[in-house]
Amino acid sequence: MHGHRPRTPEADRSRRWFMNKALLAGGVAAVATMTGCSSDASDTATASSSSGTPNGAPSGGPDGGMPTGAMPSGGPGGGGGNGMGPGQSEVKYADFKGLTTDGKITDGLYSIHATDVSTDGIVKAAQAFLDGLTAKERKSCTFDVDDNEWLAWSNVDGYQRKGVRMGDITATKRNLGYALLGAALSADGLTQTRNIMKLNAFLGDYSGGNRDTLTEGAYFFTFMGTPSTTKPWGFQYEGHHVAINFFVLGDQVVMTPTFMGSEPTSATYKGEKITLFKPETKAGLTLLRSLTAAQRAKVISSTKKAGDDMKAGAGQDNAKLAYQGLVAKDFTSAQKQNLLDLVRVYVGNMNDGHAGVKMTEVEDHLDATYFYWMGETKDSSAFYYRVHSPVVLIEYDAQSPLAYGTKGGMGGPNGTPTQQHIHTIIRTPNGGDYGVDLLKLHLDNDH
Repeated sequence: MHGHRPRTPEADRSRRWFMNKALLAGGVAAVATMTGCSSDASDTATASSSSGTPNGAPSGGPDGGMPTGAMPSGGPGGGGGNGMGPGQSEVKYADFKGLTTDGKITDGLYSIHATDVSTDGIVKAAQAFLDGLTAKERKSCTFDVDDNEWLAWSNVDGYQRKGVRMGDITATKRNLGYALLGAALSADGLTQTRNIMKLNAFLGDYSGGNRDTLTEGAYFFTFMGTPSTTKPWGFQYEGHHVAINFFVLGDQVVMTPTFMGSEPTSATYKGEKITLFKPETKAGLTLLRSLTAAQRAKVISSTKKAGDDMKAGAGQDNAKLAYQGLVAKDFTSAQKQNLLDLVRVYVGNMNDGHAGVKMTEVEDHLDATYFYWMGETKDSSAFYYRVHSPVVLIEYDAQSPLAYGTKGGMGGPNGTPTQQHIHTIIRTPNGGDYGVDLLKLHLDNDH
């Protein structure tokens, strides 16, 4: 790929030192994870755009998981996919293959074509946000279109991030950032993103405050390439429990990987009652309950689930994940509609026009789409489900608490999962994430 900026030897040495330090401190980090607190999280969570700390190191706080390189919890088939970010796999942009079933990409799935859905509003909003920044702020958040920074995201709170931190800029500049999110996302997607940020701040208050990572301001913008209606570019919006990767080429858009989660998922923050992931929970149950007993027997692998079952989270960009469960080829029309309704909940976080384009792509591969489930099936049950086809992967995982509701009990990955801690992700398999396949086609055909 053109324009790649390799990491300097100095940065590599610094990164390795920091990662080794994290590994050596594994015992302390593990205790911090189980109790949902970390003695140094507030110190390591300051704005990384001005910090010399290497990108990619966990703090071990709420949702901090294990130190990078530690063994995943939950035993075989249980967890390990949430990751800690790129430190776990060290996948570089140039080495990106994407999620596959067996390490081999299925070719011919994506093409450069007109969608007739304008991206003008997104481009204008992105340019307005960048124009509002100071020269220093803008430099801190802009990268090449194929930079490794695309893959440098994580869902954990103490991860050292680059870019412009929302809490460090003026309200006017923040509003320009929210305007960009409003142009890129649907109304529901924007509301969900903002509510995740609010519940992150709630968790900070619940945990005693003084945690810079557990605030509404601990979210970062980065830009890859320059906003354009003709040339490839994109942006990333990332922080605790949110990672939105948004690639644009002409009037085509790819909004994966997108990670959304929360702990808790329901609470009152500043007088506002917020409840998250009810549509995702209900749509999964609706599809499952529409299946026959024989079909459910093939879909449900176990009525038990671990505290962390996600497979394709942060740091798992080149993961191999075989199809599991039941393929939709033999679903009834009503069952297929329920499956599409489920996918639409996740795709629908993108603005309506481009969500429609993506749903057409999903429908084209509907008969090759698998549905898989772990856990019980009551309205209040903690469960995991997966939707997986050549062009979409969705995971929903009700996890064990790390910080909320653990007082007097055991939290962490080996705890009992509940619907008060949910992680979700949507990906585009076979090289589609981050718009990589489209960018390759663009460079091959137009340059």
